[in-house]
Amino acid sequence: MAVTSSRTPPTYDLEHELYGHGAALVAGVDEVGRGAWAGPVVVCAAVTDGSVPPEGLTDSKMLSPKRRGAMGELLRPWVRDHAFGRAEPAEIDDVGMTEALRRAACRALEGLRERPDAVILDGRHDYLGHPWKVRTQVKADLSCVTVAAASVLAKLHRDALMAALDPEFPGYGFARAAGYPSPVHRAALAEQGPTPHHRMSWTYLDNLPKWRHLRKPRPGTDVRTPLW
Repeated sequence: MAVTSSRTPPTYDLEHELYGHGAALVAGVDEVGRGAWAGPVVVCAAVTDGSVPPEGLTDSKMLSPKRRGAMGELLRPWVRDHAFGRAEPAEIDDVGMTEALRRAACRALEGLRERPDAVILDGRHDYLGHPWKVRTQVKADLSCVTVAAASVLAKLHRDALMAALDPEFPGYGFARAAGYPSPVHRAALAEQGPTPHHRMSWTYLDNLPKWRHLRKPRPGTDVRTPLW
């Protein structure tokens, strides 16, 4: 169950650090869908104006679906700018997750009205690289206001994309589990096989005797390699 009351709220500490190094515009970036078996990986880039964030803002994973939806309604008019980028399953299969994630993040950043001077990236690894000036931070979605906002907006955006697929592909639980390997999703895969929205280079297919022949080889540059 999602809880937020006992957690320290995110701050602007990282943004202020980057302002102190000369950045005038700082974007927070977070992704969702990296570990799903179906659907795109989605990245949100968000920029705030430095004002007080909505009360209760935190990493999207710490919010219940109801709280997340309510937070999204507060965030959309509050953030100064935000944009989404995505990489579809076929692109993930073709180039691997590392490159697909980089492309999705670049698309999100390039969708902002102004190019940011610095980017705060959740995690330990800079999968963006040149020409972006990146500051990585583990658990930034919990500690950094801008990344927390990006986290919530990315999750809501991708969940809506997956829910829209549910009527066309009933039984896979896309509306509830958003392409992640829930029991319902696993059972549907075993019986009905993958849909056009499944990642066909992933190892889950090895455990599906009826469908494992459909598995595509992983790109040679992205076979179980760490990010960076």
